Amino acid sequence: MGLAQAAITEDRAITRDEVHYRARATGPDMRPVTLLIVNMSALGLMARCDVEFAVGDRLRVSLPVVGTVIAEVRWWLGGRMGCELERTIDLADYYELLAALLKAR
Repeated sequence: MGLAQAAITEDRAITRDEVHYRARATGPDMRPVTLLIVNMSALGLMARCDVEFAVGDRLRVSLPVVGTVIAEVRWWLGGRMGCELERTIDLADYYELLAALLKAR
Protein backbone atom coordinates (compact mmCIF):
# COMPACT_ATOMS: atom_id res chain seq x y z
CA MET A 1 0.00 0.00 0.00
CA GLY A 2 1.44 3.35 -1.00
CA LEU A 3 1.61 6.40 1.24
CA ALA A 4 -1.32 8.07 -0.54
CA GLN A 5 -3.51 4.97 -0.08
CA ALA A 6 -2.57 4.76 3.60
CA ALA A 7 -3.56 8.41 4.09
CA ILE A 8 -6.95 7.80 2.47
CA THR A 9 -7.52 4.74 4.64
CA GLU A 10 -6.65 6.67 7.80
CA ASP A 11 -8.94 9.57 6.80
CA ARG A 12 -11.86 7.14 6.46
CA ALA A 13 -11.22 5.38 9.77
CA ILE A 14 -13.75 6.56 12.34
CA THR A 15 -13.43 5.36 15.90
CA ARG A 16 -16.29 3.05 16.81
CA ASP A 17 -17.54 2.40 20.33
CA GLU A 18 -18.25 -1.19 21.36
CA VAL A 19 -21.86 -1.48 22.53
CA HIS A 20 -23.51 -4.94 22.09
CA TYR A 21 -27.10 -3.64 21.95
CA ARG A 22 -30.17 -5.48 20.63
CA ALA A 23 -32.16 -3.15 18.39
CA ARG A 24 -35.34 -3.52 16.41
CA ALA A 25 -35.22 -2.61 12.74
CA THR A 26 -37.21 -2.96 9.55
CA GLY A 27 -35.68 -3.88 6.24
CA PRO A 28 -36.61 -2.70 2.75
CA ASP A 29 -39.60 -5.11 2.76
CA MET A 30 -40.80 -3.51 6.07
CA ARG A 31 -40.50 -6.82 7.94
CA PRO A 32 -39.23 -6.46 11.50
CA VAL A 33 -35.78 -7.85 12.30
CA THR A 34 -33.56 -7.85 15.36
CA LEU A 35 -30.02 -6.55 15.12
CA LEU A 36 -27.23 -7.01 17.60
CA ILE A 37 -25.32 -3.75 17.24
CA VAL A 38 -21.72 -4.61 17.98
CA ASN A 39 -20.19 -1.18 17.57
CA MET A 40 -21.33 2.29 16.65
CA SER A 41 -20.20 5.79 15.82
CA ALA A 42 -22.09 8.98 15.03
CA LEU A 43 -21.73 8.01 11.34
CA GLY A 44 -22.51 4.29 11.27
CA LEU A 45 -22.69 0.92 12.93
CA MET A 46 -21.74 -2.71 12.63
CA ALA A 47 -24.36 -5.32 13.52
CA ARG A 48 -25.03 -9.03 13.46
CA CYS A 49 -28.27 -10.23 11.93
CA ASP A 50 -29.84 -13.56 10.91
CA VAL A 51 -31.50 -11.97 7.87
CA GLU A 52 -29.23 -11.31 4.90
CA PHE A 53 -29.33 -7.84 3.36
CA ALA A 54 -27.79 -6.61 0.13
CA VAL A 55 -25.36 -3.74 -0.17
CA GLY A 56 -27.46 -0.63 -0.70
CA ASP A 57 -30.46 -1.87 1.30
CA ARG A 58 -31.80 0.72 3.71
CA LEU A 59 -32.88 -0.22 7.22
CA ARG A 60 -34.91 1.74 9.74
CA VAL A 61 -33.22 1.15 13.10
CA SER A 62 -34.88 2.14 16.40
CA LEU A 63 -32.43 3.52 18.95
CA PRO A 64 -32.86 5.16 22.34
CA VAL A 65 -32.45 8.95 22.57
CA VAL A 66 -32.31 9.59 18.78
CA GLY A 67 -35.32 7.50 17.71
CA THR A 68 -35.40 5.88 14.29
CA VAL A 69 -32.36 6.27 12.06
CA ILE A 70 -31.93 5.22 8.44
CA ALA A 71 -28.88 3.01 7.91
CA GLU A 72 -27.62 1.95 4.48
CA VAL A 73 -25.89 -1.42 4.24
CA ARG A 74 -22.35 -0.82 2.95
CA TRP A 75 -21.08 -4.41 3.31
CA TRP A 76 -22.34 -7.84 4.32
CA LEU A 77 -20.19 -10.78 5.40
CA GLY A 78 -21.33 -13.97 7.14
CA GLY A 79 -24.10 -12.54 9.28
CA ARG A 80 -22.34 -9.24 9.94
CA MET A 81 -22.98 -5.95 8.22
CA GLY A 82 -21.61 -2.46 8.22
CA CYS A 83 -24.04 0.41 7.78
CA GLU A 84 -23.63 4.11 7.13
CA LEU A 85 -26.22 6.36 8.74
CA GLU A 86 -28.21 8.63 6.45
CA ARG A 87 -27.59 11.53 8.83
CA THR A 88 -24.76 12.03 11.27
CA ILE A 89 -25.93 11.94 14.86
CA ASP A 90 -25.26 15.23 16.67
CA LEU A 91 -22.32 14.77 19.03
CA ALA A 92 -24.26 15.66 22.22
CA ASP A 93 -27.05 13.26 21.21
CA TYR A 94 -24.49 10.60 20.31
CA TYR A 95 -22.95 10.70 23.80
CA GLU A 96 -26.42 10.37 25.36
CA LEU A 97 -27.19 7.48 22.98
CA LEU A 98 -23.89 5.79 23.80
CA ALA A 99 -24.61 6.05 27.54
CA ALA A 100 -28.06 4.48 27.00
CA LEU A 101 -26.66 1.67 24.85
CA LEU A 102 -23.96 0.85 27.37
CA LYS A 103 -26.40 0.98 30.28
CA ALA A 104 -28.64 -1.54 28.50
CA ARG A 105 -25.82 -4.14 28.41
